[in-house]
Amino acid sequence: MTAPEQPSADVRIIRGVASEEELAALMAVVSDAYTTETADAVAEEPRTSAWRRTQRPLRTPLRRDIPWGRFSG
Repeated sequence: MTAPEQPSADVRIIRGVASEEELAALMAVVSDAYTTETADAVAEEPRTSAWRRTQRPLRTPLRRDIPWGRFSG
C-alpha cells in the first residue's frame, strides 16, 4: 500500500535571504501544523436515534403554491 500523494507547497521568500536550515525548519513546522489541523478538522456525523428512524411523517408538507378555495382571486 502506498501513501496518498501530498500536494506540493509553494513557498516564496519576499524579503531577506533564508538559509536551507531555516527553510527546512519552516517546512517542518508548517507540515506539522497542517497535519494536526487536518486530523482535528473531522466533522461529526449527526446521530439519528432508533426512534427517529422508525417514525413516519404524519402528513406531507403543505403546498404553498396552490391557492386555497374557489375565491383565490
